[in-house]
Amino acid sequence: MLRFRDYSIPKKLTWMNMLVSGTALLLASAGFFAYDLYNFRTGTVRDLGIQAQIIGSNSISALVFDDPLSAENTLSALQAAPHVMFAEICTPDGHAFAGYRRDRSGSFPPAPPIPAGRAEVYRFQGGQVALVRLITFHGKPVATIYIRSDLQAMNDLERNFALIVATVFLMSLLAAVWMSSVTRRSIAEPIVRLAETARIVLAEKNYSVRASTTGEHNEVGVLISTFNEMLAQIQERDAALGEAHDRLEQQVQERTAQLNAANADLEAFSYSVSHDLRAPLRHIGAFSHILSEEYGSKMDPAAQEYLKRIQNGVKNMGRLVDDLLKMAQIGRKELVCVATDLNSILKDVLADLQPECEGRQIDWHIGGLPSVECDPGLVKQVFANLISNAVKYTRRREIA
Repeated sequence: MLRFRDYSIPKKLTWMNMLVSGTALLLASAGFFAYDLYNFRTGTVRDLGIQAQIIGSNSISALVFDDPLSAENTLSALQAAPHVMFAEICTPDGHAFAGYRRDRSGSFPPAPPIPAGRAEVYRFQGGQVALVRLITFHGKPVATIYIRSDLQAMNDLERNFALIVATVFLMSLLAAVWMSSVTRRSIAEPIVRLAETARIVLAEKNYSVRASTTGEHNEVGVLISTFNEMLAQIQERDAALGEAHDRLEQQVQERTAQLNAANADLEAFSYSVSHDLRAPLRHIGAFSHILSEEYGSKMDPAAQEYLKRIQNGVKNMGRLVDDLLKMAQIGRKELVCVATDLNSILKDVLADLQPECEGRQIDWHIGGLPSVECDPGLVKQVFANLISNAVKYTRRREIA
């Protein structure tokens, strides 16, 4: 079950109008009813007092001459009052002098006493009102008259008042519903349309839609126009962002094409250099091998050492060419990573660089290196570049 705060704006306005109208009507009705009830009670007591005064004045002669029959004839005039149920004239000592009963079978409680200094007393009890009035003659009390009346008139008044209130309440609720429909067309419906527009924008990311305007220059009209202006600004920024995205994408494509072309040129160059180097290396390697086999025994040890270094240089150059080919293929295939002992690679690099170190005093400080997963040829080239640069750029020092 929805709570009131979850209701739609039209439903809230309808309920608020009905609640305000109903509450105001109920409060006004309660005030009028209390006022009418007070006036009715006051009027009933006043009428009974007047009737008691009239009966008492007309019964003085009967009291003076001790004529109860004449007093009863006077009391019989109360038949014209449909709500008077009982009336009785009592002597000062409390004995009944004459009486009147509309219903002969009914019984009534005794009369309430009159306080000293007062001529009249009344009491509402058991759906009835009882009034006792003192009858005086020449300033002396000669009797009291006791009258009881039902409150049927008050009950009829309450029933009629409730019927009127119910009718007016129903008409007020209908009027509140009608006013709510008018208010809904003026306030709620534009806000509902605005909320629906916001939902469409959020769901479809379509900033070209606009909320329909009301043509009014109130807060709702300002809200709708401000919302439409905000959508227009977002649409402009979204279009500018789309254009910037397209330009950026085009630039990325252009840069990618340039990079691919550069990579292709570099790859072609690498292939060309490596293939151009292989033929001379093969010739050097072949002739040095023939020279070693046919004339190795005739050479002195120094020449044999030089020939051996030539053959090692050819092998290293071959590996460098292979590594260069691998470097050119890095962008096309994955590296071949194997467990490699960096100490052995460093040892090979130092052996290859030994000819460059002859005649120099170099102090090597080599710590323990770990075994790593890498491409051995490329990592060897890294060490060769670093150490050859170190040897090259420290040649002016006595002790490197």
